[in-house]
Amino acid sequence: MGMYYLILLVFGLVSAAVSQKLKSKFKHYSKVQLSNGLSGKEIAEKMLDDHGIHDVKVVSTPGMLTDHYNPQTKTVNLSEGVYAQRNAAAAAVAAHECGHAVQHHLGYAWLQMRSSMVPVVQVASNFSMWMIFGGLFMAQGSALGQTIALLGVGLFGMGTLFSFVTLPVEYDASHRAIEWLRRKNMVNQRELSGAEDALKWAARTYVVAAIGSLATLLYFLLRVMGNSRD
Repeated sequence: MGMYYLILLVFGLVSAAVSQKLKSKFKHYSKVQLSNGLSGKEIAEKMLDDHGIHDVKVVSTPGMLTDHYNPQTKTVNLSEGVYAQRNAAAAAVAAHECGHAVQHHLGYAWLQMRSSMVPVVQVASNFSMWMIFGGLFMAQGSALGQTIALLGVGLFGMGTLFSFVTLPVEYDASHRAIEWLRRKNMVNQRELSGAEDALKWAARTYVVAAIGSLATLLYFLLRVMGNSRD
């Protein structure tokens, strides 16, 4: 189990470093005030309207970096630091979340795939680790233990797949956001560079999570298969 804890430690440290860098980037670009004077809410509403989306509401949600698009309620949820602020970081986040709304509106395949996986992944995340550890700690060479552990690895694999499916969804939303901000001249070049840099670091958090999940999956698979040969 030492290797499992090493994987957790390494990717935990990398994730923490990337998250800290992301926070520092947003703090820095939060000081770059928009020349057009628009708030995150107003940026979001303009982007939605420009794409002919009139059934999505822009609302405020508590917390920091809690911004998200909810396809069930059709709401773009902007954190307190984005909703009313008028800076490059707020513009980047607001446009990014609207990018997800545009994906939903256009039936973007990767978003549809991710949405369809959510119920399965929620169940898998609740049982995968219990099944893996339970199977591994059962009697050595037990066929039942082997089966339970492999089923657990399969469930964990669903979460890993979800992490990788998330990557094109997030990168595409950022691309849509930056292209719209540029095309509509919503920001000047300095503000655009800040928005693009902030979104790049946000995307890297998903990359680290996906790679960490894959490394853990491979470890568990090798561990279970190794037990079967003992």
